[in-house]
Amino acid sequence: MAIALVTGGSRGIGKATALQLAREGYTVAVNYHHNIQAATGVVNDIVAAGGNAFALRADISDEAQVLAMFASIDREGEPLTALVNNAGILFEQSTIENLSAERINRVLATNVTGYFLCSREAVKRMSHKHGGTGGAIVNVSSAASRLGAPGEYVDYAASKGAVDSLTTGLALEVAAQGIRVNGVRPGLIYTDIHADGGEPGRVDRVKASLPMQRGGQPEEVAQAIVWLLSDKASYVTGSFLELAGGK
Repeated sequence: MAIALVTGGSRGIGKATALQLAREGYTVAVNYHHNIQAATGVVNDIVAAGGNAFALRADISDEAQVLAMFASIDREGEPLTALVNNAGILFEQSTIENLSAERINRVLATNVTGYFLCSREAVKRMSHKHGGTGGAIVNVSSAASRLGAPGEYVDYAASKGAVDSLTTGLALEVAAQGIRVNGVRPGLIYTDIHADGGEPGRVDRVKASLPMQRGGQPEEVAQAIVWLLSDKASYVTGSFLELAGGK
């Protein structure tokens, strides 16, 4: 058995990924920030289906909390072989005139620094150089990194551009150490994050602009993440899967 850590695993893409990884036989560490009921619900669903999982509270933008989370994983007695960097935040739709330094820095602290910190700790445990058996990391980026999210979330889009650069650079850095690093770029997916941006119905408003004429489901993204973590993708690193309905 091995452990897969999913950050932001209590809802949306993270939840769907946690459930699928459990079906693949992983013990799933479900990270959450504040909604313990949602995280516990995911763990209970996994256990009820015969899998193994546990919840870990941590704000990934806080280095001390990240260190404590990985220390908890170490105490489980199974190796960490998979990391899904998924936790992310965005705020209400805004043009650049109304972006404050506080908002920009909060977005970057979670969406970029948090991914770096979790990747750092995962590499320390997976790398052959550190006595690990290898592993795989998938970073959840966004189609916004390509499209820019003008008039809505330029700060969020920029944070995902940084995630793409991290994915490329880290993949090259640790390829010889038994670790694969890849990214997924979801587009318009039916998740709660749109409500965080002030428009819960955003997917339905803009889905007609997509070549496929529909929004995506979290499970569709999760399937791609699970494949990238699996041995079926054993020769894939530094790559990105676009999950944006053709846009």
